[in-house]
Amino acid sequence: MIYDPYQPPDPDEWLELPEMERTTLVLDYHPSTEEVLPNPTLHAVIHTTVENQIALGNENPVKAKLLKLMREGLDRHGALHAIGSVLVVHIYDLLSCEASEDDLNVRYYEALEVLTADSWRRGD
Repeated sequence: MIYDPYQPPDPDEWLELPEMERTTLVLDYHPSTEEVLPNPTLHAVIHTTVENQIALGNENPVKAKLLKLMREGLDRHGALHAIGSVLVVHIYDLLSCEASEDDLNVRYYEALEVLTADSWRRGD
């Protein structure tokens, strides 16, 4: 399998791969781009996590948000980055103990709900 953020991986095939292999596929993609990444491994882990959530389909709102962001004009790779930016804030909150166990994903899903292509472009 070759990873391309512009093309959705087959969800079943993606989720059957070991987590490290998924991350390696994402890492292998990025050197082929001209994108300079300050932390390629962290970037790949965020990509992988968002792809994992998308592959779960309707078990969470991530796939629907990806499709909505693409309808709003982002390409798939940009939409992955937009969702990843919300995920990073969520992870920071979890690590900072700013989220209780009762709302581990509630705050993340609420933040995804208000994410738009325009807010991503503005850096909100």
